[in-house]
Amino acid sequence: MKTYNDIRIATRNTLRDNGIETYNLEASVILSQASGKTTADLLRDGMLYASPEVERKVADYIRRRLAGEPVAYITGMWEFYGLPMYVTPDVLIPRIDTELLIDTAKEILTGKKMDARILDLCTGSGCIACAMAHEMPASKLVAVDISNAALEICRKNILLNRLTSRILTMQADAASTPPMSIGMFDMIISNPPYIPTEEIYTLDSSVKDYEPHWALDGGKDGLVFYKAIIKYWKSLLRPEGSILFEVGEGQAEDVKEMLLSAGFRSVESRIDTGSVERVVIGFV
Repeated sequence: MKTYNDIRIATRNTLRDNGIETYNLEASVILSQASGKTTADLLRDGMLYASPEVERKVADYIRRRLAGEPVAYITGMWEFYGLPMYVTPDVLIPRIDTELLIDTAKEILTGKKMDARILDLCTGSGCIACAMAHEMPASKLVAVDISNAALEICRKNILLNRLTSRILTMQADAASTPPMSIGMFDMIISNPPYIPTEEIYTLDSSVKDYEPHWALDGGKDGLVFYKAIIKYWKSLLRPEGSILFEVGEGQAEDVKEMLLSAGFRSVESRIDTGSVERVVIGFV
């Protein structure tokens, strides 16, 4: 029999030797999910022996990971802005790049509009809505997606993070006219599909072979959803409101021009840790 520490080290080494860059993190996630223990539990119980069932689960997870399946889909869980999130192949896996949207939204609202009503368009797993609700306790949110399957995951994450009194979900198409009943907002946040169609097939296999293409595909130039959201949803912003977009590399200038052309009084951007203009903001 092996201890939890033995399994973690062996898993880490196998992932590392097979070119998995985040081998330390993924080894911990795999062992945590296979054992049903938290990271803190594993630190405490590292010298204890694991059951054969845990060893079997870890071996299966490693096999699937080395075949290319993302660890988040294997375990069904991931973390975003410190919150646990259910994920399935019906939604994109939350990325650390997207956390810059939360940082920027907090920067804009803190001390100015703490009780903001916020719209999360193309919500997917609901990670943005949940993070905003958690970080801005006086705010209220509406999380919108066209996919009912994605909204089911979103609702599970709202429940998991005990935010049901703060977040409503609604099925609607971000690329068309908003539902009449949706109301007005102080802020719209969106991480829409922005990969140009032709580029999807050049992405890493863990993305193109596993993550939902409809949640990646931003049309021929990658800008289809930005154009539609600005056109159809700007009217929902209250005076002094703002819209925040996550954008792909090299898209920031185009999105800024769209916002200015649509009558936003000013635009700004924020740079991520990779020196990419990742967030574009428009103020009405």
